[in-house]
Amino acid sequence: MEDNELEELRRKKLQQLQQSAEEEKALEEAVAREEFERQKRMILRAILTSEARNRLARIKLARPEVAESIENQLILLAQSGKIREKITDEQLRIIISKIMPKKKDFKIRRGGLY
Repeated sequence: MEDNELEELRRKKLQQLQQSAEEEKALEEAVAREEFERQKRMILRAILTSEARNRLARIKLARPEVAESIENQLILLAQSGKIREKITDEQLRIIISKIMPKKKDFKIRRGGLY
């Protein structure tokens, strides 16, 4: 009976250690992700006017994947030195119009032969 109890205690302790390691890893990932987002916000603040940042924030609410793509492309341009002054709202609108997928126009025809 003692062997079983000892084995059960060992198993529980191992489980606790594994869970603790998993929680620590998750915490480290969350901290790294938050630091990445903070750096990203700093770069965007440096390269976008407040109106452009507001536009990007509105896009992020409606289409997060598109906003993420735009942010990443702007950051790459800034890091490569291709952005020399702050991007205005009008300039951002032009960039977005080039990046965003074009809407497709569908026509439904009813009856008759085609």
